[in-house]
Amino acid sequence: MGQEESHNEEMDLAQIQELCIIFMKECPSGALHLHELKRIFGVPSSSAEESLYVETIFRSFDTNQDNALDFLEYVAALHLIFRGNLEDRLKWSFKMYDKDGNGKLDRQEVKRIIRIIYKIKLRTSDISMTPTEICDRIFELVDQNNDGM
Repeated sequence: MGQEESHNEEMDLAQIQELCIIFMKECPSGALHLHELKRIFGVPSSSAEESLYVETIFRSFDTNQDNALDFLEYVAALHLIFRGNLEDRLKWSFKMYDKDGNGKLDRQEVKRIIRIIYKIKLRTSDISMTPTEICDRIFELVDQNNDGM
């Protein structure tokens, strides 16, 4: 599905060195903290939705849960997002939204991400449905056994 061969190529040493230079320029401490990631992405402190979204992404890549992304976590994140295959990116996205870790997305988990995207898109688009209506429509289309997951 649109996956080009180059997405599966391994990064070479020169690319890793270039990423290291960029990382050290942005994060001289050797670690990328949440507030720095928000600054890089231009997330205003007044936007709770965008802040929560970036925090969710950050936490998904902070594999050792030390509240900082080290260089390896940073490279792994970039590799997954920009070069990872579709299945790996979908698994990451699902895991990021499956807050209770039960392997299923319930209405609350789906509604949460819809609310975040809704708030972000509301600034640039005219949306006629509420987050609840969007969530209900999604479950109407995909919840074949009507168990809410």
